[in-house]
Amino acid sequence: MTDSLPATERASAIDRAVDDLVRGEAAWAACGLARRRELLERVGAATAAQAEAWVRAAVAYKRLPDGSPLVGEEWISGPYPVLTSTGALAASIKALEEGRSPVDGFSVRRAPGGRVAVRVLPHSVWDQLLLSGFSAEVWMPPGVTEETVRHRAGLGQRRPAETGGVGVVLGAGNITSIPVLDVLYELYAHNRVVALKLNPVTDGLFDVFTRVLAPLIDLGVVRILTGGADVGTYLVHHPRVGHVHMTGSAATHDAIVFGTGPEGAARKKAGTPLLDKPVTSELGGVSPTIVVPGEWSEADLRFQAEHIATQRLHNGGYNCVASQVVLVASGWPQKDRFLAHLRAALSDAPQRPAYYPGSDDRVAGAVASYGDAERVGGGRVLIGNLDPAQPGPALTTEYFAPVLAVMELPGDTRQFLAAAVNTANEKLAGTLGVNLLAHPRTIAALGPALGAAIAELRYGTVALNAWTGVGYLTATAPWGAFPGHTLDDVQSGIGVVHNAVLLDGPERTVVRGPFRPAPRSILHGETALSPKPPWFVTHRTAATTGRLLTDFAAAPRWSALPRLFASALRG
Repeated sequence: MTDSLPATERASAIDRAVDDLVRGEAAWAACGLARRRELLERVGAATAAQAEAWVRAAVAYKRLPDGSPLVGEEWISGPYPVLTSTGALAASIKALEEGRSPVDGFSVRRAPGGRVAVRVLPHSVWDQLLLSGFSAEVWMPPGVTEETVRHRAGLGQRRPAETGGVGVVLGAGNITSIPVLDVLYELYAHNRVVALKLNPVTDGLFDVFTRVLAPLIDLGVVRILTGGADVGTYLVHHPRVGHVHMTGSAATHDAIVFGTGPEGAARKKAGTPLLDKPVTSELGGVSPTIVVPGEWSEADLRFQAEHIATQRLHNGGYNCVASQVVLVASGWPQKDRFLAHLRAALSDAPQRPAYYPGSDDRVAGAVASYGDAERVGGGRVLIGNLDPAQPGPALTTEYFAPVLAVMELPGDTRQFLAAAVNTANEKLAGTLGVNLLAHPRTIAALGPALGAAIAELRYGTVALNAWTGVGYLTATAPWGAFPGHTLDDVQSGIGVVHNAVLLDGPERTVVRGPFRPAPRSILHGETALSPKPPWFVTHRTAATTGRLLTDFAAAPRWSALPRLFASALRG
């Protein structure tokens, strides 16, 4: 750890870490595929061994109450996705070892707009059982052939000896799996050895991360550093560092790339970055949820209101892909009833501390900006009647706080959907994720028009009757902004992470889920068996279910399923 050292000693410690990595690059180049797969398996085993300590450390800095169901969030968004990712990456490496493409075994179909879609969820019998009714496809850009997809899958592991130098990962402070997953992607997708600089918010996880990444640290291909902005600045500008990856906000990205103050703004305008090396990023934005009008039951209205409350309040609202603007049809007969349920869901969701720095100030700013902003309990804010013609802060600024806004758009179902897609694309900042909620009968009535709308949405993850956070949790799916952003207009970032199938140049992930939870899904003719998902903020047994799900990911087995299913159903 470097944050407690004098400035000159901090610089020396960083220099030593980078020098270690320069030497470690040769060790990484010498690792064949079998050795790299074995390292992934060891990281997975270490994650399983450290899972309890990992969750305790996360709960401590987020100040969650003892025994709260909210602790389940830390299991499901902490060690669980690392376990699934190490397993999925190891399977991709195994395919390459055997002379196969990582895509082999995944079904491929045609998607709208001349695209190839790779179905990455469900893939195994465990997926079909644990995530019944959920699916995920990776859509490639128009014109990319299936043959090209199969041939290019594998990225840096197709030529493992051709390493990519030293990279820096500036770790996130909100979701605790992000730093570890980003390190793995840098190593395996890009063949870069990694200096991970932790966000100071997560310094309490330093020991856990050190033990989890020990197989890679011992090899000399990963180093972990702590400290403030001075450490990060020195590190990213280090002459022996060739690449930087960061997670955060667009404002933080611009400060790193162009500098701060008037000088930074001038550099951005002139297109002359202060940081003269490649930068990739996963940034936030103003994520929308589009509520497609239909004939919903009272139970449907209540459940989907809880769904949107989860999209906003999961992890306290401190998620890059937290929903911020709900788009509803002004003429929907059930609109007022739905909004009443949404207000109640926001108010009734379990209370928690505002652990992320600056949250209270951002909430106060939202209230000051909108006269009709309504405080609905626990520091949460609901803003109604946003004007699509007025580009206020709710449309252009990621609040990263428990603030949710509603915008009404006119038209019948098809007219509303077209207007909502245009609003999401043109009026809202960022392109990380968009959610759509639609009744199965509405989906059937829309037919190909719904697929066309999904294709038109310029977002890295599109979720239909699911939260885009499911895309984050799907190890085989890419995670990141819609492609095409640049340093001077970065929006939600450049590049992707996760992507354990190691697909080259994906365009987006499309996630689908059941409109209703079981058993209501079965009673209404849906085949999905999933109860209320354990990531819902209203799930009563989320802590137990999250622990059991993580344990199962570490060692999948039939004998563990009855207890896991029973816990999930009680939620």
